[in-house]
Amino acid sequence: MRENFQFRDSDGVALNVYKWSPVDEAIGIVQISHGMTETVLRYDEFAHFLNERGFIVYGHDHRGHGLTAKTNEHLGYIADNEGFEWLVEDLFQLMKYIKNENKNLPIFLFGHSMGSFVSQRFMELHGKEVDGLILSGSNGEPPKLTSLGIFLSGLEVKLFGRKHTSKMMDKLSFGDFNKNFKPNRTPFDWLCSVEQEVDKYIADDRCGFVCSASFYYDLLRGLKTIHVKENFDAIPKDVPIYIMAGDKDPVGNAGKGIINLYDKLKQTGIKDVQYKLYPNKRHEILNEDNKQEVMNDVATWLMNKL
Repeated sequence: MRENFQFRDSDGVALNVYKWSPVDEAIGIVQISHGMTETVLRYDEFAHFLNERGFIVYGHDHRGHGLTAKTNEHLGYIADNEGFEWLVEDLFQLMKYIKNENKNLPIFLFGHSMGSFVSQRFMELHGKEVDGLILSGSNGEPPKLTSLGIFLSGLEVKLFGRKHTSKMMDKLSFGDFNKNFKPNRTPFDWLCSVEQEVDKYIADDRCGFVCSASFYYDLLRGLKTIHVKENFDAIPKDVPIYIMAGDKDPVGNAGKGIINLYDKLKQTGIKDVQYKLYPNKRHEILNEDNKQEVMNDVATWLMNKL
């Protein structure tokens, strides 16, 4: 069963939230942090799958996304300041509400793509709140060009304001993602090899939009903040972490970024960290042709951590 409600954060923003509940008694909770330029309803099949295995699932549309964005004109704009940190704070405030509503149940955080970076920062600030973390379509240390992106997006903010729609940053961020999947059928072939899923994404007017200059400015600075040594070292050492991605995913540098993240987590002393790369799969592994295998792997990992 899926319910829909609003949760108002301390900044006064009304977050659009969904709750998926199992038929029988729950054994745990999974909170989803979705990716950039999509909505949390794209995880509906995954949520129902987890319901069948006894997990309550919660997920909200991030600021500037889905129905949390009041209109399509609000898509891609996060906040008047420190947008990335507000994404993290919203996740934390909603988690406190979830834990209060479901006392004594273990809670796991699932973050995909941008949501995985929000989740990484969450772990540095509030990692003791969760019983485990799953990162999908993620990456390790940001590429060297991140600093250039911060400069350029910051310049756009200065010249045109925080709400300026940044076609330049959109092209710089995603322009090369399709190059390994030629001949290209759509601009979003890199998302998934299943054409039907890509077409559904393109047909959804709340997916694939161009974000604001401040969105990129705040996000890219957030990526660098994650990897400041004292921040990264603050991740609790006893919270289990599972990382999964396609080995053709450009977000994770075709697997290299996943291995980098795994190595860094091991080096900082995380006791239980695992990763899995799916051969020839792209960014959205929950929508790939082996999605049943992926979901089964998630369920197996979750059950082992209860």
